Amino acid sequence: MRGKYQAILSWVEEQGGIQVLLEKLQSGGLGAILSTWLSNQQGNQPVSGEQLESALGTNAVSDLGQKLGVDTSTASSLLAEQLPKIIDALSPQGEVSAQANNDLLSAGMELLKGKLFR
Repeated sequence: MRGKYQAILSWVEEQGGIQVLLEKLQSGGLGAILSTWLSNQQGNQPVSGEQLESALGTNAVSDLGQKLGVDTSTASSLLAEQLPKIIDALSPQGEVSAQANNDLLSAGMELLKGKLFR
């Protein structure tokens, strides 16, 4: 499982980093959903793979699929399952930390170890 998280975090960096990804989600019409992932409140609103694929672009999701060795549909489903958790973990105070912006892979793996691999 850890390999999938590393692949997703690496893919996020390839997309321009977490801030760029957040902007793409916002401009792709997922602002209301995204706000629940960034919120300090409990519960992330779910998102579908199709919504993510629409907001981020099929090519971007296909690139993730290639990294993971799966098809685009499977990649979008995995992203829909994991991206809310990752963004939530990277934004403990409701905003993405400077460390996460500067070194997403290291920051993300440290946070994920504590939150997701209990």
